[in-house]
Amino acid sequence: MSVEIGGRQYFQAKEVAEVVGITRQTLWRWRRDGRIPVGSKYRGHQIVYTPDEVEAIRQFAHRIEPIDERDYHARNSEEG
Repeated sequence: MSVEIGGRQYFQAKEVAEVVGITRQTLWRWRRDGRIPVGSKYRGHQIVYTPDEVEAIRQFAHRIEPIDERDYHARNSEEG
């Protein structure tokens, strides 16, 4: 359930994870690693995100990246 704070809409981490289609653990890991917006603290402990931050997280979660051929071949040669 989103909350309105100071006239702005914010989303709780649980909602963001559900909407984006990831686990809360993944959300926290990406946040810790600096891959996504960190959000804001509400009432000293609850992490909330703006709609723009939710969109940035959604885009990161559904990104497509090219495979680095060197990494791909190195991993396959180690397994073989």
